[in-house]
Order: sequence, then C-alpha cells, then structure tokens
Amino acid sequence: MALVDNVRNSPNLAALEVWLQKVPYAVFLGIKAELNKGDILFILPEDKRLIGNPSLPALHGGVVGAFMEQAAALHLIANMDNPALPKIINFSLDYLRPARLRDTYAKCLLSRQGRFISNITITAWQEHVDQPNAIARAHFLTP
Repeated sequence: MALVDNVRNSPNLAALEVWLQKVPYAVFLGIKAELNKGDILFILPEDKRLIGNPSLPALHGGVVGAFMEQAAALHLIANMDNPALPKIINFSLDYLRPARLRDTYAKCLLSRQGRFISNITITAWQEHVDQPNAIARAHFLTP
C-alpha cells in the first residue's frame, strides 16, 4: 500500500507529517500538508524570516524554489510503495510573479513514475490556483 493511501485514510495526516519532520529544511521552512479533495496540498506559512525583497515585501526566490522542490519530493514519497527519500536529478523553475508575504500553496502532479526516474510538475500560488506565482518540473532518481 502506498503512503498516499495511508495519508488518505488518516484524518490527521500523521504519516505525511512524519516525513515532513524527517527533512530538516522542510522543518526550517515550516512546510505543512493537508488533504484537499483527495490531493495533497503543501503550505508554506507566512514568515518574515523568509523575505527576500523587503520593499515589496516578497519571499526570497530561493525559498519559493526550495518549497516547491520539497513539496515535489514529499509528493513522490507519498506515492511510493516503499517510501524512501528520492534524489533530485534536475529542477526547472519559472517565476511568474512575486510571492508576497502571505501563505503560499503548492500542488504536485506525478507525470511519470518509472523504475528509476520520476517526473513531477509543481504549481505554487498564493491567492488563486489559476494565478500561479511559479511553476516547476522536477526529475528524481528513485531508490
């Protein structure tokens, strides 16, 4: 049974929270996860420590990228039959608009999960899912 099945059967997302706590940078960023219509929704809570441009104020682009990469890895873990931390091969990110100082959300789509390589598309937004702040593609080496 995949971790995602355990997550869907667990009302408090305890299984995914365990993995979130295993990744120190995810803990530092304060990433949270919840279920939204059967999909995992990742949340980067508003935090002044993460500001990169104080004049807007806007989140640092590296933080947005790291949040999206972490979301992709955790989404992949949730879809593995034998969960293990995947290794990033490459990550391509397009910034579409500034990420203001407010909660940021990410949703992932597992495009392909092969024997060794998995492809994931990530969308990050703040107010409306149809107005993304950034989109990305990630390729992972899966154990």
